[in-house]
This record gives sequence, structure tokens and C-alpha cells, in this order.
Amino acid sequence: MSSETSLTPWSPTAAGIAHDVRAGNIAITDVAEHYIKRTETLHKGLNTHLQFDGNDVRRQAKAQQARLKSESATMPLAGVPIVVKDNICVSGVRTTCASKILENYTATYDATVINRLRAAGAVFFGKANCDEFAMGSSNENSAYGPVKNPWDLARVPGGSSGGSAAAVAADLAPVALGSDTGGSIRQPAAFCGIVGLKTTYGRVSRYGLVAFGSSLDQIGPMTRTVEDSALVFDVLAGFDPHDSTSLANGAAESSKLIAKMQSGKPDLKGMRVGIAKEFFEEGLDASTAKVVEAAIDEIKKLGASIKTVSLPHIKYSVATYYILATAEASANLARFDGIRYGYRAKDKSLSLKDLYRTTRAEGFGREVKQRIMLGTFALSSGYYDAYYAKANRARAMIAEDYRKAFSEVDLLVSPTAPTSAFKIGEKSNDPLAMYLSDICTIPVNLAGIPAISIPCGFDGAGLPVGLQLMAPLMGEEKLLTGAYAYEHATQWHRQRHPKIG
Repeated sequence: MSSETSLTPWSPTAAGIAHDVRAGNIAITDVAEHYIKRTETLHKGLNTHLQFDGNDVRRQAKAQQARLKSESATMPLAGVPIVVKDNICVSGVRTTCASKILENYTATYDATVINRLRAAGAVFFGKANCDEFAMGSSNENSAYGPVKNPWDLARVPGGSSGGSAAAVAADLAPVALGSDTGGSIRQPAAFCGIVGLKTTYGRVSRYGLVAFGSSLDQIGPMTRTVEDSALVFDVLAGFDPHDSTSLANGAAESSKLIAKMQSGKPDLKGMRVGIAKEFFEEGLDASTAKVVEAAIDEIKKLGASIKTVSLPHIKYSVATYYILATAEASANLARFDGIRYGYRAKDKSLSLKDLYRTTRAEGFGREVKQRIMLGTFALSSGYYDAYYAKANRARAMIAEDYRKAFSEVDLLVSPTAPTSAFKIGEKSNDPLAMYLSDICTIPVNLAGIPAISIPCGFDGAGLPVGLQLMAPLMGEEKLLTGAYAYEHATQWHRQRHPKIG
């Protein structure tokens, strides 16, 4: 059991709550009441939630409590509150993707990850605000207003899973689900001082995730500790026949590895850690660089050998990503036409073509429209080979860079983001500057490899800084081993803003 402490009479971590619930030290209904009160007090000021119903939470808590007597052994997340990003379907609950075009859409089925978490004993605490259709790096693109960073209400929480990150940082729940297409779990985790895990592509089912970039999207956990990320990952991972990209060998038992490490003093002896020099070049904030370099020194003290490596094609990753992701988005979002479900233009005199045009013009926000147009252009006749086909070749080269690097090292480290959280509105009129916020995370999605962001300190402004660890395909055990050893040796994950409590 974790030794974390807080204002609550039990551990605020998922592992601690589940342990105490199964041991009979506290009831699931009591856990729920604590977090209901905290959420109702804080979520509107932070704008973390798009849907929250305390009575529904109470109903779930009672149902999970009733299971305990006979099923506790199959409930590794017994009573654990989990916030769900609003692009993941929960049956009977509105799923808006933070967009006007889906403002009244109610999901008719559970995503696979929801089914697995429910079976594991989790209690869902509403839907989290996000950038519209997961398109953004700041959570300012939501049709329902920006989420505020709990560390500084004038700053963004990161995106697109900003509501999920802010909810965990403010202890509205110990766990939230996010989705990561180009860094949308890891970057907001860094900005909010929490842990964010992006898994190997295909290890977690995408069934029930509203698609943005189908070859890039992955659902993952956002937590306060590495142990909690491992625990939730084990529940989420595994083959799903509903998802054609799901890996047959995707199941995981990472939490057993963490438990084994807890029995001793974790270190990184024998671990080879690579520093990709391209992540430390132009564009990295000096204050962020200083914190990350100190974290690398700590990794070295834990016994790891450090080696500088090169990823020469990383410089093409942002351009490659914004061709591939927008192309896939333009195809995926074509289904939102006002005919089958979602928002429909109110003018009944419109022709079918004008109905499509008007519905989408009124229903989609600026960033989504911009990405649809970019993607449509990249796929259009005469430009497909020049842009989309070339981007796919660049993607293969980036993946090969990682493969070569991992033949020399076990893990790679980098900053999660080139800066800490910026002010709301600071980059809204500069799309390129906004897109570069994900420069350290995008290559991971292009290569399909796993990565994690963990807190590693604070910059000169007192804002959290994230350290990104990357591992080869299916290398989550190495990844979580390294992340846990670093976390165990430091105290950064225990820090909370005094206004949060």
C-alpha cells in the first residue's frame, strides 16, 4: 500500500483507496462522498468538467459496494474515482468532445476501457473538458471555455486532455482518462505536475474513443503516481476484438513489477539511458532545461549509465504530424454532417449540400475547421504524393531513428514540453507557436512507442516541469521501472499548490 497522505483519512492514490476499500477500512460510498463534495466545490472554478452528476456517482458507488463481498478479488480498482475525458463514450452520458456539433449527443454504448474499468470496481466521476475533438495544446479550443491550471488560474493546463490533468492535480479524483494523439496526455500532465502515460499503439483499445487521428490516438491514464498509472494500465491493456488495431499480446502485469520494486530500494543499476540531443537544442526554455538536467543527474545517481544519442529526423516530426493527423481528422470528422446525429443547422429551407455546409460551419470551432481544411488539402488530387505520401515516408524514418537508438539504450529521456504552462491567450493567435508546444511529444506518437511524463521539479516561476521517458515498442515495463525508481528517489509528485490543498 502506498504511504501517501492528505486531508483524507485514507491514501489519495488509486492503489491506496483500492487497498483500504478491499480491506474494509473504508466504504466505497464514503470515498465517493468525499470526492463528490470536493468536485462540487472546485470544478466550476477550474472548468474541469463538462458533465458531473453527484447522484449518478452515488448510484455507481452503491453498486460497486454491493459487489465487494463476493467479487473483491476481481476489483483491483475498487471504489477508485475516475474522471473520463469527454471524447470517450460512456453509455447514457453526454459525449460532446467539447464541441457544439455534439452538444446534445448521448453515447449509446460504453467504450472498451469503460467496461474494463467498471469491471475492476472504478466509479466514474463525470466527463472532463478538453480541446474540441482533442485538437489543441492548451484546452482553449473547447466550445465550453478554457480549463484553468490549478497551479496558476491565469495559465493553461495543457491540451488536449487539460480537464483530466487539472482534475487530478486538484485532487478531484486520483485518476483520469485522457487520449494522446501527439502528446495530449503527457503535455498537460507536465503542465499540471502529475503523471501521464501514453502506451504502445494498440495495447489499449480505441473502441469507443471518438477518433481524431486513427493511426496515432491512444487512451491512457493520468494519475498522481507511477504506481497508479501501472495499476490502471494493467486494467486497460489487452486485446479487444472490437478494435482492428488492438494487439493480440497487449495484456500487461506492470503493477506486479512495481510491487516487487517496493519491497526493496528501487534503483536504475544496469539501465542504459539515452539523451537525444535534438530535444535539448533551440526552443527549449532555459529554466525548463535546468530542471530537466537536474533530473538527469538524479537518474545517473540511481545507477543508470547515460549516453548521448541522435534522432536525426526528429526535426521533421511536427510537419509530418500535422499532415498525417489532419488528413486522418478530415476523414474521421466527415461523419458529423447534421443528418444522423448531433447538431443540425436550424434553417429548414437549405438544400442538402447547404445543410452540410451550414451545420459544419456553425457546429465546428475554428481550430477543428482549420485542421479539416489542412487535411483535405493534403489528401486532394495532385497533392497526395507531395504531402501525405511523403509524410508517411518521413514517419517511417522517425520510427527507424528510435529503433536504432533503442539498440544502444533502454530508455530515452527528454523534457515533456519545451516550456512550462503559458498564460491563457498567450499563443492563441500564433498557431505555429502553439503547435511547437508538442515538439517533444509528437515523435513518440509517430513511432507508436510508449512514453510517460513524470514531475521533476519547478521552474523559476514556480510552475511544474515534466520529464519524459520513452521506451521501445511494448517496453512499458522498462518505462514504468525507470519512472518509478526516479519517483521513489524524489518528492516532486507529492507537491501540491497550497491553494489546492
